[in-house]
Amino acid sequence: MKNATIQLESLTCPSCLQKIEAAVKAVQGVDVDSVQVLFNASKVKLNFDDAQVAIEDIESAIKRVGYEVQKSRVKPV
Repeated sequence: MKNATIQLESLTCPSCLQKIEAAVKAVQGVDVDSVQVLFNASKVKLNFDDAQVAIEDIESAIKRVGYEVQKSRVKPV
């Protein structure tokens, strides 16, 4: 299990937060209970099973709903 913090472009509306959260939770291997979208900091924090999914797949899910990923930091839980 790994912990990720993903820095996004500035979020401008609360509905952005819901779209991003839904996209990340839909990725197989993401611990849905751990997903937090921090509106003011424009970050997503989550835990994921690195045997099932790569951080790039999670970033792609965010990009598919229209948000730019600036950087990601991954560390073991």
